[in-house]
Amino acid sequence: LFRRPLLRARAARCLPARSLMNLRDLVSALSDFASLSLAESWDNVGLLVEPSPPHAVRTLLLTNDLTEEVMEEAVQKKADLVLSYHPPIFAPLKRVTWQTWKERLVVRALEHRIGVYSPHTAYDAVPHGVNHWLSKGLGVCTSVPLHPSMAPGCPTEGTHRVEFCADTPESLETVLSKIKDIQEIFCLTTVPVRVEGEEQTRVSLNCSQKALLEVVALLSQNSLLYRKTEILLLQKPLLPHTGMGRLCTLTEPASLSDIIERIKSHLKLPHIRLAVGTGKTLDSPVKKAALCAGSGSSVLKGMEADLYLTGEMSHHDVLDAVANGISVILCEHSNTERGFLSELRDMLAIHLQNKINIIVSEKDRDPLQVV
Repeated sequence: LFRRPLLRARAARCLPARSLMNLRDLVSALSDFASLSLAESWDNVGLLVEPSPPHAVRTLLLTNDLTEEVMEEAVQKKADLVLSYHPPIFAPLKRVTWQTWKERLVVRALEHRIGVYSPHTAYDAVPHGVNHWLSKGLGVCTSVPLHPSMAPGCPTEGTHRVEFCADTPESLETVLSKIKDIQEIFCLTTVPVRVEGEEQTRVSLNCSQKALLEVVALLSQNSLLYRKTEILLLQKPLLPHTGMGRLCTLTEPASLSDIIERIKSHLKLPHIRLAVGTGKTLDSPVKKAALCAGSGSSVLKGMEADLYLTGEMSHHDVLDAVANGISVILCEHSNTERGFLSELRDMLAIHLQNKINIIVSEKDRDPLQVV
């Protein structure tokens, strides 16, 4: 009677070190899994709610949307961190009270020492992310991003590089003094060079698109400098297989009706919404499909394909697609994302070396249903 509590206490003390992680270390590992630099500029990603440190994470709860029902689930399951694909905090909060549901999420998270992390469009862009998972519903295919991501931080500043040579100290001093008055000039350097046997000074600078117009206008006032000017576009290298949306080419074309059944099976949906392109039927072959999880209007617009697959699109964008002979499948916003969570759980378990317990929310669901 008296030994069991002691044995339980000893067992608790003997839990393996891999059963928890420091929150900061976990956030760093999540960033390694999918860099937040890949997220769209308008997005709000990363650690959104942080309990006072130190904060250890034993259980991570994955959800597509952090609703109050999911937060209650996190409390009941003693989660230490919630990874919510959609950021529950998007527009700035002016206060944190009990008045609105999003404010209550923050209050409950802090009261129960639950962190909140959101990756959103960073998970859209990565090669092993949401859009890659969605493409599996089409069947065997190859895919490339519709809007490839560029390598972050290369170059770090400016859109253009301007280089020119000055052969007299007087002209160089005059031009440099005026250039330094222009806003958005970066990395201004001067290097002595020998050009055709003459000692000259080569000037190099990075600048923004706006500043470029002022620099060119300045240099054009001196015909000698202007003739010796080179302008280079600073273009960041594209990241392979990384970016927004996917253009999928099926290994074997399939009829539109077959694609519909594949999508419904993959997403576990009894119904989808369909708009058949002008001149097409359910028997028409689908060879190329452009897709984007969530709301795909801006990503898919203007893309040449037999089919658009996404969660939701505006009425007029659907009309445009149909008029161009492109069929459209809409599955509701989060239905094109939520199924990824099970795959994410397995990938994170490997990435985090099974150091923490990872569970998928059972309360997370799309707010819309067919009645």
